[in-house]
Amino acid sequence: MNRVILMGRLTRDPEVRYSQGERAMAIARYTLAVDRRGRRSQDGNEQTADFINCVAFDRAGEFAEKYFRQGMRVLISGRIQTGSYVNRDGQKVYTTDIIVDDQEFADSKGASSDMSGYNHGGYQQPSQPQSQRPAPTSAIGDGFMNIPDGVEDEGLPFN
Repeated sequence: MNRVILMGRLTRDPEVRYSQGERAMAIARYTLAVDRRGRRSQDGNEQTADFINCVAFDRAGEFAEKYFRQGMRVLISGRIQTGSYVNRDGQKVYTTDIIVDDQEFADSKGASSDMSGYNHGGYQQPSQPQSQRPAPTSAIGDGFMNIPDGVEDEGLPFN
């Protein structure tokens, strides 16, 4: 069985590209900094986190593009996929990625807004013009409900 569950912080905003063809699909790549358990080194030079490359496809990729920002703590599950390629110098490079099946926020909105690395500016427009990108799929399934402007917090069924 190949199953991975990780919780860590995004080292940067996800990098999202769209596949070519009849049905374009979002492919989001991001890196999670996952803390290692155990004692910290005395001199402070030892690495205390692993930096794990993650890839999310289709709706999961669109979700990452829209909601994930540097510094956020997220929880993901998926599978490990290894590969290799030959770089420009003719050397063989081995890769290890987590192919994301599920991803979610690991902190509440209030907790994440206090983070020092978090981008307070909100959603930024991607570098690719909107006209060249396929329209994101409808909000069904992304776990969020659109709340109309003017609705007060007291009227919502949660606090």
